[in-house]
Amino acid sequence: MPDIDYLGAARPTLILYLPHRPNGLARLQQRPDATELVAANSNHWRKIVNLLAKVASPVAEDWRHFRDECLFQNTALCFVPALSDEECWHWIGGRDNLQRFAGLQHNACSLAGAPGVSVDTERRLLLTPYPDYRQLSNALLEKVRLCLEEQGFYGGVCP
Repeated sequence: MPDIDYLGAARPTLILYLPHRPNGLARLQQRPDATELVAANSNHWRKIVNLLAKVASPVAEDWRHFRDECLFQNTALCFVPALSDEECWHWIGGRDNLQRFAGLQHNACSLAGAPGVSVDTERRLLLTPYPDYRQLSNALLEKVRLCLEEQGFYGGVCP
């Protein structure tokens, strides 16, 4: 699926949908690398990459290693407002971003103790505040990780 609207694994376990593309996307698509993505962009992208790693890392404490060694072997970023056909978890970050997905049908229910986070386990859809530390705190990330763990998400992901 590599095109101007996608960056990452061909068969991801998790796709994060965002409303804007990073600088240098064409170069990054040749060899996706979290460090290069952050270096070519702003601190804003560092936060996004870190939060993606914190959610997707099979071992919470090893998220930095996961980010640096296998983030884009297991995850992807998508910039169009339509869910991919990939059989994986789909994460839409931000209420304004969700509004771009016109006609998206889902049965997402609020995640207990996690304001602003909803999950549709049948569609494997995760709806959260925008991936920024101010909106998606470590406490919320813990709830998201617990939910994904209960759904068997962390089996088979690069350690």
